[in-house]
Amino acid sequence: MTTLLRILRFTRTLAPYYVGIMIAAAIVTAAGLAVPFITGRATDVVVDAVSSGIAGDPAAEAVAGTVGTVLLLALALLAVSLVEAGIGNVGGYWGDVMSAKMRTILSTRYFEQLLALPQRYYDDELTGTIVARLNRSISEVTNFMKSFSNLFVTLILTTVSVLAISAWYYWPLAVLLAIAYPVYFWLTALTSRRWQRLEGEKNAHVDVASGRFAEVVGQMRVVKSFVGERRELNAFADRFARTETLTESQSRHWHRMDALRQGVLHLIFFGLYAIIFVQTVTGRFTPGDMVMLVQLMAMARQPVTSLSWVVDTAQRAIAGSKSYFEVMDLDPAAVDGGGERPVEPRGDGVGAAGSAEADAAVGPGSAGAGAPPAIAFRGVRFGYGDADEVLAGVDFAVAPGERVAFVGESGGGKTTIMSLLMGLYGVRDGRIEIAGAGRGLEDLRRSIGVVFQEPALFSGTVAENIAYGRPGASRAEIEAVAARAAVDRFVDQLPDGYDTVVGERGIKLSGGQKQRIAVARAMLKDAPIFVLDEATSALDTKSERLVQAGLEDLMGGRTSLIIAHRLSTIAEVDRIVTLKDGRIDEIGPPAELAASGGIYAELLALQASSARADRKRLQDFDVVG
Repeated sequence: MTTLLRILRFTRTLAPYYVGIMIAAAIVTAAGLAVPFITGRATDVVVDAVSSGIAGDPAAEAVAGTVGTVLLLALALLAVSLVEAGIGNVGGYWGDVMSAKMRTILSTRYFEQLLALPQRYYDDELTGTIVARLNRSISEVTNFMKSFSNLFVTLILTTVSVLAISAWYYWPLAVLLAIAYPVYFWLTALTSRRWQRLEGEKNAHVDVASGRFAEVVGQMRVVKSFVGERRELNAFADRFARTETLTESQSRHWHRMDALRQGVLHLIFFGLYAIIFVQTVTGRFTPGDMVMLVQLMAMARQPVTSLSWVVDTAQRAIAGSKSYFEVMDLDPAAVDGGGERPVEPRGDGVGAAGSAEADAAVGPGSAGAGAPPAIAFRGVRFGYGDADEVLAGVDFAVAPGERVAFVGESGGGKTTIMSLLMGLYGVRDGRIEIAGAGRGLEDLRRSIGVVFQEPALFSGTVAENIAYGRPGASRAEIEAVAARAAVDRFVDQLPDGYDTVVGERGIKLSGGQKQRIAVARAMLKDAPIFVLDEATSALDTKSERLVQAGLEDLMGGRTSLIIAHRLSTIAEVDRIVTLKDGRIDEIGPPAELAASGGIYAELLALQASSARADRKRLQDFDVVG
């Protein structure tokens, strides 16, 4: 009931549909209740005619009146049937519309919640599981609500009406019915407890299997390259085999209890029919009363048996909505784990410990020497969840318009710094200051353009992917940045040019083509700060020269932070920040660090060496020559 009430609160805007469906159901039920009375009356009229002998004499004067009466009763049955058909279909139409609107509301709110959840949530969830949860949960909930809104009034109205009519005619009938309903409901409740637990276990297996399924489909090249088809299929089949075992246990329990419920129900209705038949023989009921009461008992059976179906679908909806509401109940702040995000610089220039050293690093030779820092990390400490710290007291400052490259071994914290810069995580300690950070994360991220090492494209067209950061950009603006990023060199060869659909994650394009589109997307955003995870790492030499020329133009006058994977890129920046074990090892211009004997000097020496051990050591830095 709690889950049902939550769904109703979530979809309160659909109240007019709920009311309309229930009114239609009430009219249909009332029409259905009229049938036994009409049939019973017709039975009495016909029996009276037969018993009086007028039925055997077509010339008898009373025959005409009797025929007129039964024809009117037949017309009444027709009218009732037409009402049931007409109003029933109106209610069905409202139910279909309500179901579609409910799916829209629940799906939209789920997606809205997912968009609000921090990056930390997605670090621990499979994409396919999230999607499977949406499809399964909402389908089960909407199907149940659609059926329940139709059945609720029918069940209540039929139950109350049959009890009242039975009590009016003969109170023992009402007593037996009053026993049947709670006993059946109690047995159903006993059945559903274990059923729901097993259904939850089945859903968990299905969600994991569906999540892996989506992941495998998205990484099919990798699966085939490593001959993983059979392994993935076996793991997938194993999950569903477990659901089979659970279903066997679940179904065995359900049908065993259902046999008990049905046995109790049949016993009670045996008593009801026996009473009706005996009381008719003894003269308490007329034949018409008997026909009417028998039909009423059949109608009384419907709410009881429907209760089993309602509970079944309700348990599925509850089990499905459990995972839905688990996501909806997540507090983004609690999932995030807290921690300060980048903020506007303080006006007094005073920061955390080590800030003076960080600001002093913006010295002679920097593009913005002497100016207040555009970016400053002040004593920043960070770790993922409860894990050990990835960054331990990082201090540095970047001047406006300066280009800074970050170099270090894999896992040294380079990507983490970029994630913190964009506010994807909060710091454990310290402070990040960014000029133009604004009042919230949206303002912050609008001020930063990003090109990831692995280009992330959507399944739309080339033009849509380029304009993702500026959806309102004109075609001329899109084509202008495409030319600067050398996208125009290959787009003319595509079937529909800029309107070519690139497929999921850009599957129809080469790595270099996807990277050029990603660069063009960042160019069109035209943000004052750029984060480049080696934007040319996937390009061949010719494409790299073309894109690099566009990037040089783009970075002019903009603050740029570069995770460097090519020594040729590192040599072109204003300064290099080397990282070691989550701490800054050195900061300085390339020429200065080349002679310092530190990490950058080691990289240059490794590049010049032809020894296998040195080439392997170079790979530890994610750097190529």
